Amino acid sequence: MSTDFVRANTRLAPVPFLPELVLYQAEEPIELWERTEAAGTEQPPPFWAFAWAGGQALARHVLDEPELVSGRAVLDLATGSGLVAVAAARAGARTVTANDIDPLSLAAAEANADANGVPIRLVEGDLLTSGYPEADVILAGDVFYSREMAGRVLPFLRRAAGRGALVLVGDPGRAYLPVDGMIRRATYEVPVLEALESVPVRRTSVWQVDFASR
Repeated sequence: MSTDFVRANTRLAPVPFLPELVLYQAEEPIELWERTEAAGTEQPPPFWAFAWAGGQALARHVLDEPELVSGRAVLDLATGSGLVAVAAARAGARTVTANDIDPLSLAAAEANADANGVPIRLVEGDLLTSGYPEADVILAGDVFYSREMAGRVLPFLRRAAGRGALVLVGDPGRAYLPVDGMIRRATYEVPVLEALESVPVRRTSVWQVDFASR
């Protein structure tokens, strides 16, 4: 599957909380879930087709404070749609790497980067074990959605902070976010798709992972 599948099953539109950016977004989440399942066996859910609250908040923070990424090598971990990667590139990052285990996610990230006229690199695969020391900044939007994911991603983020990387997390209060050992940098009221979140707005924070946290 490719960017053709992404474009055929979504609509290019401004992002609710970031009107200066456009994103290929699904209007009917359940319908797209079914299309994705029909298109291939054991496909992950189409997280790439939506502007999730954590990603919107993190992208907004980066655009409003471009000095966080300007001139630096950035990794967008579990990139989903690539929204945060696009924002980092727009904010002047030297390089931006979008990573995900889902090939369709990377296809979406590529399509969204093209739509916004910014360059990004794509890396497919699980980096949580191997690490990614090339990054000066690691951005992670909405990654604490399950106990299993939280248990794997938190050590990765702490190791990166420990070697001196700036590590920022966007999260709308998911159950498995470990706020102990994190520094809250900003909080936003982020519009979301009610069909996914059951509410029209999510209060969402951007956290910095403290290198000394354990």
